[in-house]
Amino acid sequence: MMLTEPLVSIIIPCRNERRFIGQCLASIISSTYPKGSLEVLVIDGMSVDGTRQVVQKFEREVPFIRMIDNKKTTTPCALNIGVGNAAGEIIIRMDAHTEYDPQYISKCVEWLSKSGADNVGGIWITTPSKDTLWGKCISLALSHPFGVGNSYFRVGSKQPKYVDTVPFGCYKREVFSRIGLFKEELLRSQDIEFNVRLRRAGGEILLVPDIKCRYFADSNLKDLAVKSFRNGFWVIYSAGLADMPFSPRHLVPFVFICSLVAGTAGSLFYSPSTFSLALIAGAYVSANAIFSLMIAAREKRPLYFPFIFLSFLALHFSYGLGSASGLAALAKESARRFFRRFQASTE
Repeated sequence: MMLTEPLVSIIIPCRNERRFIGQCLASIISSTYPKGSLEVLVIDGMSVDGTRQVVQKFEREVPFIRMIDNKKTTTPCALNIGVGNAAGEIIIRMDAHTEYDPQYISKCVEWLSKSGADNVGGIWITTPSKDTLWGKCISLALSHPFGVGNSYFRVGSKQPKYVDTVPFGCYKREVFSRIGLFKEELLRSQDIEFNVRLRRAGGEILLVPDIKCRYFADSNLKDLAVKSFRNGFWVIYSAGLADMPFSPRHLVPFVFICSLVAGTAGSLFYSPSTFSLALIAGAYVSANAIFSLMIAAREKRPLYFPFIFLSFLALHFSYGLGSASGLAALAKESARRFFRRFQASTE
């Protein structure tokens, strides 16, 4: 590619990512995209783990890398700071927890141009952050449809296809002038909400399987459950804050948890409910066991079976509980607003 390629601004929200930010930046430096047409803005949320020192070293050695402070510390604030400071006509949102293929940027720009899409992204290859048995099995669970549904950027696609969202999008700059910035009240799911607005405005989002990055997933069950709980919470809570519809796949764990709770409560007063509870629980355990066995057989690692089974279990239950918590938080917020209005009307 020639130096006449469009200027690309890469925005990387970052906070306490000392373990991963170095390899993330190194992968960008190794990109095939012309360095004279590239700027990298690391928007750091006042990290305290040594991340800033790592980025500052790159900043001294690589002229197109720059660190900008994000005193509000949150991801959507970082994204908006990045967009406000970006000079490029193309903006790519990247993640510090990820490593990018050498042609990632070049292919994003190429497909953005030839497809006419407003946002282009690729496949997220889930990689264990630690080379342990738990790490490998969690990564396998996070890459399987039973674990994440029809999330194509996670499970893959054989050909380019238009989708509802991509993880680390490559946007035309004019998109931000047309539909605005990221909603800062959404601590998570801000990418999804932004892409919902983009599609409502007539924009198109293209997933290209040849565009690849490696995301470093959690490598222990506790971290997986905590992150899954937060994701479940925000996908529901965000819908109430930002008029954001969610995919049916997001509701499956929540419906499953509700079914178990209803079945358990019903069995205390109505004996046939015990059968329904056993049927629901048995169906889940059977499906989990079948898919866990299939993955272990595919990998030719029988020992993986119980670890994958427990990874699916932690992923689904924590997500469902997070969604229930998000719904409760929405109800509480709605009640608070109602009483405020009622109080104001009586004054």
